[in-house]
Amino acid sequence: MFSIPSQQRTAPKELIQFAKSQATDILVNIRGIDYIMICSTDGFELASIYKKNPYNSSKLAAVSSSILAMVSAFLNEIQLTGCQSITLDAENGKAILTAIPAPHHPMVLVTLSNKDVLLGQLLYSLKQASAAISAADQT
Repeated sequence: MFSIPSQQRTAPKELIQFAKSQATDILVNIRGIDYIMICSTDGFELASIYKKNPYNSSKLAAVSSSILAMVSAFLNEIQLTGCQSITLDAENGKAILTAIPAPHHPMVLVTLSNKDVLLGQLLYSLKQASAAISAADQT
């Protein structure tokens, strides 16, 4: 899932808008989410929504892409396949990178939350959004 294909850096506007609406639903319905960014697998921001935005989106997209590449190499070494998300748990919050394995325009959802977020609810919502966006890219 977290492979980095040589695809276009951007997706069609309709797909980006659909992905942004999925992210907005998560931001609105799950308490504790501060920021969600949709980015390409090569490190470019496609869209972002937030309650708090002390982040440099272009740097965050590039760093997320780099983390994605390192994790992909690590998973390859330990012979694991199909990674769907990476969760980083810090003292003051959480960061989750979620794969959107869309067939034509794969993307990454970068979600930043406070430490008290209901992680199970968030991971479930991110997985559902990823599946919906992937399905929308098939048409």
